[in-house]
Amino acid sequence: MIRIDIPGRGRIELADAVFDVNGTIAVDGVLIAGVAERLHRLREHLAIHILTAGTHGNLEEIERALGFPLHIISMGEDKQRFVQQLGPEHVIAFGNGANDAAMLRLAAIGIAVIATEGLSLLAFHAADVLARGPLDAIDLTLHPKRLIATLRA
Repeated sequence: MIRIDIPGRGRIELADAVFDVNGTIAVDGVLIAGVAERLHRLREHLAIHILTAGTHGNLEEIERALGFPLHIISMGEDKQRFVQQLGPEHVIAFGNGANDAAMLRLAAIGIAVIATEGLSLLAFHAADVLARGPLDAIDLTLHPKRLIATLRA
């Protein structure tokens, strides 16, 4: 668990991290270097959930490289429902696509990730924070004072 006290927002107790795959932690179906290592560090604090529609395929290789099971979804509503089932008040979510917007908005903290595949304006507007790539996004969670500095009122 990661506990964060954000002035003007209150105390957040994170238990789960939910990640989109394509455009967020992978580009063209290939995992971005360093992501697997960061996720394993984050796993010491939070349960890791990886969601994908499998746009680029290559799912077995991504799953093997990550060392985490992939949850196959078909629509953004599925991602939102997944976060809802976890208890959104304990979720930090990461995504870049229009189909990530609802989960980013619902989660206690939504982080929009801009990488090579771009960032949907719907995801941008739904998020609490914008990060330059997945490594920076994961590092925000590993170093919660960065989140406090960004989100404080």
